[in-house]
Amino acid sequence: MEKEIHLLTQIMADAPAIRLFLDYDGTLAEFAPSPDTILQDPEVIALLERLVQAEGILPAVISGRRLAHIRKLLPVPGLLMGGTYGIEMQLPDEQYRAEVPFEQVRPTLERLLPLWGALIADREGFYLEDKGWSLALHGRFAVQEEAEAVMAAANQAALGLEPGASFRLLGGDRFLELAPLAASKTAAVQWVLEKMTPPDALPVYLGDDDKDEEAFETLLQAGGYAVRVSAAPTETRAQFRLEGPAQVRAWLGKVLAARGE
Repeated sequence: MEKEIHLLTQIMADAPAIRLFLDYDGTLAEFAPSPDTILQDPEVIALLERLVQAEGILPAVISGRRLAHIRKLLPVPGLLMGGTYGIEMQLPDEQYRAEVPFEQVRPTLERLLPLWGALIADREGFYLEDKGWSLALHGRFAVQEEAEAVMAAANQAALGLEPGASFRLLGGDRFLELAPLAASKTAAVQWVLEKMTPPDALPVYLGDDDKDEEAFETLLQAGGYAVRVSAAPTETRAQFRLEGPAQVRAWLGKVLAARGE
């Protein structure tokens, strides 16, 4: 694995420019105790500052967290940031962009919020995250059997509201989220590549979960490279793997050094 990632380091060292896509939780930083916990990591902030300032590197952090959280976690001028899978963005010049109007999204979520809240009331190990643009139900600290039952009931509650074709339910291990269809890392990556990326830039994407996997395909079609962040080998579209955030940060430091920072 070390030899393989060294090959990508050399490719990136020789590239005229790099469009670097980064997930946050589980990729740049370890997972926080809860989805709404904001713990700044000085090492991550310093690394992103170096990436923004490095010649020929164009970093973009696209996270499932709301944009307001990413702004607080990464107070880095000139950084392109996407929240809720990129449905809202802060561009490098600090302009704000939203893929759809917030007022179009919020009413459906307001109807679902009390239903999901009632499902997890007095239950241990669950957390309901209101991202503004989406609702996410987390049960990773719950007993597996209870989590599966709650997620199934939550899924039925969401479908019962008939949210329409403009929404989608995102699943995972003890996880369920109702989000706009436009909240998509794939769509965010496509937009950034088309609107914010020089034609000679090499696309590289680092991510750790299924939402990132969706976007890997777009990157590969654009002639880029994907790096799956995973402690153990896993089924992935990515050509390379790193074991965790510490390895990601160390490797990005090597890329900066190889490009003569």
